[in-house]
Amino acid sequence: MLILAIDCSGATSACALHDGETMIAERFHAGGQTHSETFLPMIVEMMDSVGVKPLDLTGIAVTIGPGAFTGVRIGLATAQALAYPDLPCVGVSTLEVMAQSAAGEDGRVYVARDARRDEAYTACFIAKDGVIKRMCNDHLMPKVTQTDEHISSCASGKLTKVIDVPITGAMLCAAVMPYFERGETVSVDQLQPNYVRKSQAERES
Repeated sequence: MLILAIDCSGATSACALHDGETMIAERFHAGGQTHSETFLPMIVEMMDSVGVKPLDLTGIAVTIGPGAFTGVRIGLATAQALAYPDLPCVGVSTLEVMAQSAAGEDGRVYVARDARRDEAYTACFIAKDGVIKRMCNDHLMPKVTQTDEHISSCASGKLTKVIDVPITGAMLCAAVMPYFERGETVSVDQLQPNYVRKSQAERES
């Protein structure tokens, strides 16, 4: 098994290689949303550094949102190009990946990511013995209410807040490898974005 996991759904980007037992390489870029220029070269450099070629890969994982529309699209297009024609794929929520930063804190985990326009993408999870499980779907909520209404729905017992945490390669691997191990994959043409919010064109139509 050799899995490439990638993310460029926000201001930062990350990628990692995992062989089924351990993460063998990762990269992280925090130079702002220049993903069209920096994302693929970062992936190529990482793979070259450990002597991995695209044909060596046995699966591709990518964050599908919510996040920046352009970043999500770049990530998906990159994953689809690398997975074509028949590598198994996993598309994972950015909020589920962010929740991995609290995997060591048993209890409820509330994740929020800035969605601009005074809104936030939010979701609730539960962490137990290092495993993150989802409690609800991803939501778009006004920031003035996401700190009370949604948190209160998560806050039975210990609560860990994960707010705007950058996604790293290690977090990607922790989120996606269980899907590959369980065989819960999709074909390349089944990878779809999860924007949560409608695009500006859709809102104005």
